[in-house]
Amino acid sequence: MTRVAEHDLSRRFATRAVHAGYAGDPLSGAVMGPIYQTSTYIQEGLGRHKGYEYARTRNPTREALERNVAALEGALHGFAFGSGLAALDAVMKLLSAGDHVVSGENVYGGSHRQMTHIWSRLGLTFTFVDGGDAKAVAAAVTPNTKIVYAETPTNPMMRLCDLAATGEIARTAKALFVVDNTFATPFFQQPLQFGADIVLHSTTKYLNGHSDMVGGMLVTTRDDIAERIGFIQNSSGAVPGPFDCWLALRGTKTLALRMRQHDVNGRRVAEWLDKHPRVERVYYPGLKSHPQHELAARQMKGFGGMLSIELGNTAFARRFVERTKIFALAESLGGVESLIGHPASMTHASVPAEMRRRMGLTDSLVRLSVGIEDVEDLIGDLDQALADD
Repeated sequence: MTRVAEHDLSRRFATRAVHAGYAGDPLSGAVMGPIYQTSTYIQEGLGRHKGYEYARTRNPTREALERNVAALEGALHGFAFGSGLAALDAVMKLLSAGDHVVSGENVYGGSHRQMTHIWSRLGLTFTFVDGGDAKAVAAAVTPNTKIVYAETPTNPMMRLCDLAATGEIARTAKALFVVDNTFATPFFQQPLQFGADIVLHSTTKYLNGHSDMVGGMLVTTRDDIAERIGFIQNSSGAVPGPFDCWLALRGTKTLALRMRQHDVNGRRVAEWLDKHPRVERVYYPGLKSHPQHELAARQMKGFGGMLSIELGNTAFARRFVERTKIFALAESLGGVESLIGHPASMTHASVPAEMRRRMGLTDSLVRLSVGIEDVEDLIGDLDQALADD
């Protein structure tokens, strides 16, 4: 189990992003950390080695990424996984059959699928509520509740969870408070400061930022939780390869720069769409019309590049996503390039239709991941895609 160095936590965010987790290669002094592309390590003798025995357990490239992301979140411990869902899988393995989880209803479709189709079958129980309603979260807690799980902002409805209030609910219930911080990133939001015990990321998204690897991450400041997650990581073995870790670590170095531009572009695109006659509603916390805008301004330092729009007509929504030229129709999000998607048939197709309807995820909802291109070009692309034939 590796631990973040104190000097990495004392530095400001952009400095941490560039330097945290890596102190230089002792062999060559390489500025960029090496890719330790190895499965095993030579041992000096029985029981004598340099801290590394087998790469599933420890790998220097992976450890550099783990320390880097943990430092960005203000955490002491980080654990990298082969995907965001593998990270969630590790969180669920902290529990035992009969344990109960209170989860926001509007989580990533793959998270909901894992909870309901895998863990429910293995004895865990789940209650899905509006994570933005602290009273509903509190009412769902039972004596068996061991985790309160939140995603904020949510995918794709852009709802917020009041982190401080929900953290207090979890503490009162003696449950772990787990927050998926993928959309906001630690640049805009650090849930540990509001009482979270564990923060989860799909490193595939903004942390990597270049759409060229798949990975996940868990961070925590609690030593007891870190010891358990480390055991699960090693025992279950869902670890990323060193090259994927190196790609993600390359990505975090520019996180501060990229997130500033995502935020600038996201705000501009949201404001433009909010005035467009063909758009019925824009879901973006940075708009003052968003019902939780004040909460967003209080617990976030920016609003980022994710937004969704309601077009009110399924056929028009499908035509729209197929007509963009810069926004690529694709799964995923958070890369430097702009992406567009149709959640009902893509990321959230596995969520029951009635549940999608209840939270407003209609067949005419479109999700945008606004990249870092020139915003005038992005608006022009959306304009031509929304235009009548």
